[in-house]
Amino acid sequence: MSATESSSNRTASIERDTAETKVRLYLNLDGTGQSTINTGVPFFDHMLTLFSKHSKIDLDVTVDGDIEVDFHHTVEDTGIVLGQAIKQALGEKRGINRYGVAYLPMDETLARVVVDFSGRPFLEYRGPESIANIGGAFNFTLVEEFMRAVAFNALINLHIEILYGRDGHHMAEAVFKGLARSVDSAIQIDSRIADVIPSTKDVL
Repeated sequence: MSATESSSNRTASIERDTAETKVRLYLNLDGTGQSTINTGVPFFDHMLTLFSKHSKIDLDVTVDGDIEVDFHHTVEDTGIVLGQAIKQALGEKRGINRYGVAYLPMDETLARVVVDFSGRPFLEYRGPESIANIGGAFNFTLVEEFMRAVAFNALINLHIEILYGRDGHHMAEAVFKGLARSVDSAIQIDSRIADVIPSTKDVL
């Protein structure tokens, strides 16, 4: 794995190669939501495009994965790399709001996503255990796997709850958009504490 980052521009570029996937990812936390996504999984591409658009994080992702086996490795490994890139781009996290909260409606669905860039990884996920084939052969359980990979590699405390809903596509979309909006809020710089790490420990 190789990586570069720029603390002034809050960007990161990561390449991760395994026997199962090859992931190339670039992000700019201070972007406008532009994205180029090609994971080989159309529904997942759609979800990542939504994440970029609604977080305003510029995102370029290319994945060559063993999707002929299933989509799990591609989805999880992309989450790992996205989490690592967010962590690198934030650096010491000086001046960030740190916390973000989003309630996201999508037709009949309402999801709540809450994030703390605490440096202590945790995922609390409350949603349907399985809804098969919500986008092609995309199983709903992959939403949770992706969120866990992001949380544990970005070192964030992430709470997700689908408060209600029926359509699997709508529920997945609400969760990804909720993640985007909560992350956008948490990573914004508060000018009052621009040089301060927002923790009484002085480290996150």
